[in-house]
Amino acid sequence: MKIAVLGTGPVGRTLGSKFTALGHTVAMGSRDAANPTAAEWVVSAGAKARAASFSGAAEGSDVIVNATAGASSLLALNACGARNLAGKVLIDVANALDFSAGFPPSLSVLNTDSLAESIQRVFPDAMVVKTLNTMAAPVMVDPQLVAGGDHDVFLAGNDDDAKAVVVGLLQEIGWQPGHIRDLGGLDGARGMEMYLPLWLRLMGNLGHASFNFRVVS
Repeated sequence: MKIAVLGTGPVGRTLGSKFTALGHTVAMGSRDAANPTAAEWVVSAGAKARAASFSGAAEGSDVIVNATAGASSLLALNACGARNLAGKVLIDVANALDFSAGFPPSLSVLNTDSLAESIQRVFPDAMVVKTLNTMAAPVMVDPQLVAGGDHDVFLAGNDDDAKAVVVGLLQEIGWQPGHIRDLGGLDGARGMEMYLPLWLRLMGNLGHASFNFRVVS
């Protein structure tokens, strides 16, 4: 599968490395195709990795992963070009965190909306699926780091076929089917994104980011 990972931060690099290790071809997109962070990542990730502009990464990809900072996600996706997003699964792992008043951040989108829904409105021909935004990057790609994998990942989206593609990728990463929880339509992303302030408080309380939630009933 050809995967475009947008964003050169820790989340983008971690996901990109995992996907290449699984045999996928990954293009890491940024504003500048010559981004030095992306170039360093390509060296470490190997022959199936390449660096590109946002549009160069999205063009020709099968799946697009938005791993940019939430405040700049729409700008990055606009740089991809709507035609390069149309008809494709767009996995949104970003969070709309607002650091303008310092730390801890607030949310710039909440309650009756979400970043994922904003992306879907602007790019109606893409198939947006929200997932993996409720945990640290190392846990995203290695569930065994926490409780031997006995914890949950959530997803939400309006297109069942797109969600099936994402579920397949989550299973490739190492998530067990019983721990992949489908929250329904893309409005389910609201709760997933509003969890982040609690996650940040828990990280401060625990002193580390190697934790996650498991739903019990």
